[in-house]
Amino acid sequence: MRLSRAQENDRVLLVSPGNRRYLLLLRSGRRFHTNKGIIEHDALIGQPLGRSVTTHLGHTFLVLRPSLHDLLMNVKRVSQIIYPKDIGLILLKLDAVHGRRIIEAGTGSGALTLALAHAVRPEGMVYSYEVREEMLRTARRNLEEAGVEDSVTLHQRDIAEGFVERDVDALFLDVREPWDYMEQTCQALADGGCFGALLPTTNQVSIQLAAMAHHPFMAIEVLELMLRQYKPVPQRLRPDDHMIGHTGYLIFARKIAPSSDPIQE
Repeated sequence: MRLSRAQENDRVLLVSPGNRRYLLLLRSGRRFHTNKGIIEHDALIGQPLGRSVTTHLGHTFLVLRPSLHDLLMNVKRVSQIIYPKDIGLILLKLDAVHGRRIIEAGTGSGALTLALAHAVRPEGMVYSYEVREEMLRTARRNLEEAGVEDSVTLHQRDIAEGFVERDVDALFLDVREPWDYMEQTCQALADGGCFGALLPTTNQVSIQLAAMAHHPFMAIEVLELMLRQYKPVPQRLRPDDHMIGHTGYLIFARKIAPSSDPIQE
């Protein structure tokens, strides 16, 4: 039986009796303070994960290895992040696996950047573009705290000037008017590569689709995901009081070689 133990500089997840979650970077000699009491970092270092620890006030916390979902939901935000429910599909549609080279614009707080980097490492690379310096500072800090900064190249650059990289495997746009950057996108994306974009309103989706019609894209899809959680109580199983509804429309497509003939249906 493999026994996983927490080490210094590891990130661990503490789950409180009320199911509150805290992401913690372990450092010898430090303390974690909550209204439920104090936990010494030294009481966690070298100890097995998946077990409980007790605060000085007698409250029990569960100690876990954080999942990718935990890392995403704990990023420091200076802008709206793409939600995990959308990120999961984005990773699949962009074929974000080990070794892929993927462009993303804009970086924002870096939630999608983090997920992409986690998927393509260690051989792959994410190239993330953002014009706002304060966003890049926050994203860089989030990537470092998640331990994936070596798999990301951050560019402070207006994508109207074009992307530095060529023949990338996938490209995702989370910018205000993605239809303005279709030429730059096609120049950077390899033939057969995966394209994706996130848009908040239907009229923006229509503009984007009209722009894509003038460029070599096929297999176009428009999707919207809803997520409804249930209260995990066997005697009173019912939907949760709150629901993550509309967070954006997702567009996916594949770039084809410009000389390719359209597929007739």
